[in-house]
Amino acid sequence: MKRINFFTSIIATILLVSVTNAQSNEERGLQIAKAAEKADEGFGSSIVELQMTLKNKNGQTSERFLTTRTLELTADGDKSMIVFESPKDVKGTATLTFTHKVGADDQWLYLPSIKRVKRISSNNKSGPFVGSEFAYEDLSSQEVEKYAYKFLKEEGDFLLVEQDPVDPKSGYTRRIVTYNKNKGYRLEKVEFYDRKNALLKTLSYSDYKRYKNKFWRAGTFTMVNHQSNKETVLKFGEYNFGAELAEEDFTEVALKRAGS
Repeated sequence: MKRINFFTSIIATILLVSVTNAQSNEERGLQIAKAAEKADEGFGSSIVELQMTLKNKNGQTSERFLTTRTLELTADGDKSMIVFESPKDVKGTATLTFTHKVGADDQWLYLPSIKRVKRISSNNKSGPFVGSEFAYEDLSSQEVEKYAYKFLKEEGDFLLVEQDPVDPKSGYTRRIVTYNKNKGYRLEKVEFYDRKNALLKTLSYSDYKRYKNKFWRAGTFTMVNHQSNKETVLKFGEYNFGAELAEEDFTEVALKRAGS
């Protein structure tokens, strides 16, 4: 009887450890995401100009120039506006995004050719953003509440965390995110898996610069679509954190004015 109890105890211990590890991986993944969010708190608002380079599957490229404005909000998700400055065929096209911690984000698109603001349906959030390899949902700020988390592994300075979107209308089943634990938990890479759970895209961050001795910003985003063999590269200029933007700068009226 003692021998049976001994083995029963061992099995129970193994099961308990397995459950504990599963819980701790979820908890650690969430803790890492919260640490990354905490490390970037307090920037207020920013404006940055950037160059977008589109590369098709044959290697041919085209360039666009745009400006992004971002307003940090703590009660809910951030607000952002993107305005295309050139070339002529996209000049004035603008998007406005209200990220929400809970529920679907609000997004609008201003089309200068018809001088109208169009609301982007949550069913279309996985669609390409102005012909690039970025989807509309990629424009949202990365609020912690938008995902369920699972810590995967640690590789030197890097922490890999699986993020599963809470929104059932997301174009992704999961993302594998690589954080740099010694650089303010900044993002180094994100792998996106489609609705069939196949690797769709990889977004790599490089050329980082630190602003105000705290806020890390990548100078280059490289999004590679593994299924279409297309690529979009964003090259950022200097960030302006002194613009003091306000909520009235992020309205449908402001969107139309910015694109006109």
